[in-house]
Amino acid sequence: MATVSVRSPAADQARAAERRRRRRRSAWRRQLVALAFLSPWIIGFSVFYAYPILSSLYFSFTRYDILTDPVWVGLGNYEFMFTSDGRFWTAVRNTAWIVAVIVPLQIAFGIGAALVLTRVRRGLSFYRTVFFLPTMVPLVAAALGFVFLLNPGGPVNAVLRFLHLPEPLWFRDPVWAKPGLALMAMWMVGQTMIIFLAALLDVPRQLYEAADLEGAGPFQRFRHVTLPMISPVIFFSVVIGVINGFRYFTEAYVVSKSGDWDNPVGTPQDSLLFYTSHLYNQGFEGFHMGYAAALSWVMFLVIMACTLLLIRSSRRWVHYQGGFR
Repeated sequence: MATVSVRSPAADQARAAERRRRRRRSAWRRQLVALAFLSPWIIGFSVFYAYPILSSLYFSFTRYDILTDPVWVGLGNYEFMFTSDGRFWTAVRNTAWIVAVIVPLQIAFGIGAALVLTRVRRGLSFYRTVFFLPTMVPLVAAALGFVFLLNPGGPVNAVLRFLHLPEPLWFRDPVWAKPGLALMAMWMVGQTMIIFLAALLDVPRQLYEAADLEGAGPFQRFRHVTLPMISPVIFFSVVIGVINGFRYFTEAYVVSKSGDWDNPVGTPQDSLLFYTSHLYNQGFEGFHMGYAAALSWVMFLVIMACTLLLIRSSRRWVHYQGGFR
């Protein structure tokens, strides 16, 4: 006679509980293995990014000069920034000029140069290299080169003198100092040009053929075909340009110090005093580290706000495959 085994509910529950414990142990082992592999990045991020970010936020509410312990002042640094620091507003105006003038000029010049290169039939690689080479020059070397070129007695003024045109003092004149930086920015537009050239070469040719059949002229083809198709690249260049505009420092610092390294940052007459220059001056020359930290956090918030505004506005004018979004 066959024996029938009866499974106990208590035994089933014990086996199920044991299976859950095994799964939990296995999941913990996998997580520990993942954390072990990620630990170099986690440690590096914590030490070199998270800690400096959080400490700078704390220092922005203190009076701190590196040599002595920080003293809590609350919102004192921010109040001084907006009410008593006259050079702060000068730096803000100069930085706004960079963002509002140089960034659009770079984008427009990059698109124009890329459009010219799309019509080149021979030697395209050579011309692309010629346009791109200036971006490989170190910023300090490029700034010193333009200081020589735009010197009152330099080659540019010699050509203007030969043509009987006015000879500006360039970096020695507060009126012409920022236009001199704009010329340098146009010279170093090769990287932007390469990006736009790739975007223009990627525009489908059948769109231009359809526009020709509709009787569209060159301007209409550019306005209704080219610009919408390269709008994602324009958007990318605008965002990167705005961020770099707020961070503009090296060229202005080298130019303002080129005549005499004892010159104050922003020479002549604070015309080249940009936000990061003022931050550098407060933190590393005046050792007002608490105030410099407050300046850096205001710059971070402004850059974040401008970036979010650009992202929100892109839904109206940036065209992707499948329509605007």
